[in-house]
Amino acid sequence: MSDLATLKVPGPTIIPLTAPFWEAAAEGRLLIQRCGGCGGAAFYPRELCPYCWSDALRWEEARGVGRLKSFSIIHKPGHPGWFAVAPYSVGLVELAEGPTLLSHLLSEALEVGMALQLAPTSIGGRVLPCFRPV
Repeated sequence: MSDLATLKVPGPTIIPLTAPFWEAAAEGRLLIQRCGGCGGAAFYPRELCPYCWSDALRWEEARGVGRLKSFSIIHKPGHPGWFAVAPYSVGLVELAEGPTLLSHLLSEALEVGMALQLAPTSIGGRVLPCFRPV
C-alpha cells in the first residue's frame, strides 16, 4: 500500500458544528457528543439529540475502542485520488460508548465482530480517525 499521507484526496467539510471533532482528530483524539438531557451518545455531529431532541449536546472524548459491525473492501474507488491504495477497507465501527461510525480500516485481515482500536492516521495531509484490529 502506498503512503496514505501523500494521497491527493478531498478533505472533510469543516463547519462550526463539526470543528471540535476535526480539531481533536488533528491531535489524534476521537470526540463524540453526549446529551445532557438523556445521556445518549451520538455520532455524527449534530445540533439536536437523536433520542430526546434536546439541544444539550456536549463533546466528550471517546475511548477509541469498538467492534467491527460490517466492512467493505474497495476495489474501485469513487475518487481517483484513492486508486494508489486500492484495494482498501472501510467499515462500520460500533464504539464502546454506543455510536457507530464509518471509518477507514488499517488491516486486510478483517472479521465482523472483531475488536478494533483507534489508529489516528495522516491521509491526504490531515489526521483522520482510522481503526485497526486490537
